[in-house]
Amino acid sequence: MGKNTVEAKTWLDKHYGVSAPGKSTICDWYSNFKRGRTSTEDSKRSGRPKEVIIPEIIRQVRQIVLTDRRVKVREMAETVGISTGSAVSILHDHLHMKKLNVKWVPHFLDIEQREKRVADSKSWLDMFNRNPSEFLRRYITMDETWIHHYIPESNRSSAEWREAGESRSKRVKSSRWAGKVFASVFWDGHGIIHINYLKKGEKCNKEYYSALLDRVNDEIKKKRPHLAKKKSFSIKTMHHLTKPL
Repeated sequence: MGKNTVEAKTWLDKHYGVSAPGKSTICDWYSNFKRGRTSTEDSKRSGRPKEVIIPEIIRQVRQIVLTDRRVKVREMAETVGISTGSAVSILHDHLHMKKLNVKWVPHFLDIEQREKRVADSKSWLDMFNRNPSEFLRRYITMDETWIHHYIPESNRSSAEWREAGESRSKRVKSSRWAGKVFASVFWDGHGIIHINYLKKGEKCNKEYYSALLDRVNDEIKKKRPHLAKKKSFSIKTMHHLTKPL
């Protein structure tokens, strides 16, 4: 072609677009041809051929993952006898798997608690289907959460676009011991009925919840008088705490 590396790069970009090789690759080609290379075919490479990705290897990788969901790619590759690149290809392209962080939950439910949740959900759904407007007017629910004295910023949310050579911003690391408070929230279709904050030194035991529901009962009589006229009603919580009022 009689072109230097810069001219060759310009020509390749024009004719091949995004699939054109990079500048470093083109420079390597020129160096190899200057040293006497005449073939344009890829050189033979040592190591295991690409044909290792066969059904039997894929099956072995899948079995390893099912046995240990936290297994590392390197350990998996060593066990099966393939490269880490092949292991990643099998996981993503053939098994369509990805590694996710474990989801945090307050506690695990036993079989009886799971069955109770299913029964409660079906009962509430039946009541809703019979009279949706009345159900939403009378239904009260509750949940609990920790409220931090500050909102911790994640690394992803703090990321900023920067130009080449521009230094990144700095932020002070938040203390891991910053305060927080435990809140119990009661609400219905009209809004918040009561929020209770756990006092310092107070314990979440049956005496605490019994007194809490008494306070909620008083709030319901003030804010939801139509419910106070009912002979009886109950509060269903996310923890299966039920107390007739």
